[in-house]
Amino acid sequence: MTELVDKSQGFARRVMRDTFARTSARIGLAWILVLLLFAVFAPFLANSHPLLLSQNGELSSPLLRFLGPADVILFIAFFMGIGIAFLHRYSWSRRLAVFMLALLVITVAANLLIHPPKLTVHEQYRQAERAGQYDWLIRTPIQYSPRDYQRDAGDTGLEAPLENSARTHLFGTEANGADLFSRMIHASRIALGIGFVATGIAMFIGIIIGGLMGYFSGWVDMMGMRLVEIFEAVPTLFLLLTFVAFFGRSLYIMMVIIGITSWSGYARYIRAEFLRLRQQDYVQAAVACGLPLRSILFRHMLPNGIAPILVAASFGVASAILAEAVLSFLGLGLVDEPSWGQMLNQAVQSSSFYWWMAAFPGGAIFLTVFAYNLMGEALRDAIDPNTRKGE
Repeated sequence: MTELVDKSQGFARRVMRDTFARTSARIGLAWILVLLLFAVFAPFLANSHPLLLSQNGELSSPLLRFLGPADVILFIAFFMGIGIAFLHRYSWSRRLAVFMLALLVITVAANLLIHPPKLTVHEQYRQAERAGQYDWLIRTPIQYSPRDYQRDAGDTGLEAPLENSARTHLFGTEANGADLFSRMIHASRIALGIGFVATGIAMFIGIIIGGLMGYFSGWVDMMGMRLVEIFEAVPTLFLLLTFVAFFGRSLYIMMVIIGITSWSGYARYIRAEFLRLRQQDYVQAAVACGLPLRSILFRHMLPNGIAPILVAASFGVASAILAEAVLSFLGLGLVDEPSWGQMLNQAVQSSSFYWWMAAFPGGAIFLTVFAYNLMGEALRDAIDPNTRKGE
């Protein structure tokens, strides 16, 4: 059985190698990595608080003082994930379990220990700098926070890119005067978060239910298929609108709803794979050896049937991002949280058309969804022997 696991791991490495040997997959991965860096390092890329300043000879870092729990969690999780990925002596399942446990501990600790100041006056640093109160200061590349509406700066509202010579806004500003580029960088967190979390929930449910359906067959399969058909008939967008109307706007509710309404596709894929694999000799040998059901399903069968799920997951992440963008575009997204769909909505709020509010957020949505589709198609071609070329 160890030999079979080694072969499955070798198959996985070959599939990944063949997938990212394609230029299209590498382009898609490059864009997703850029978004990931934006999401993790957003406070250090776009912030009104100076990174470091000297006042009367005393050094301070307002940016670090105003970091919230989410900023710290993402930052630590990013480097922890990189470190765990290089622990090749342990299996992926064990590394994932360690990562999830450590992430849970970090999340609880960060929410208990980190309490940034609730009152934020972004303009105070610009006023003090103009008055010459600082010896020197170091700012982030984009000197505006996503909620820095600059109401005290004079002109407010929508400005085209580089329209105001007194302030540099590379992508212009949105309706409240906030820098659009800053809000787009911070909005990448919502886009990636809702995509990965919602798809993770859907995959978890789909793998368990689909695995049981495919392994046991019979009445378990029949009941499972009826459940799949019920959930496939539920319109995700209308369910999202209903929950937003009754329970308010919450990112976590969006993630859960998208996850529990989109697991049926994954269940179908796993069911089909397990129906094929359960008659294989190594599965029958595992049953004869008396291995527990969870070991048979998730240690021996799942690694050999996970490939179609990975393809579907890449498209599922793109669908989740689109669902959140549609909800925000309709004005039912998160309140006072930067979102690409919300920015896109501002492009057509009045009789005028603000091209920068449509071009930049719309382009980000298009590129992100397109990147996942490119990787999904490349992964599908690498897995399917009928589409492999040169062999």
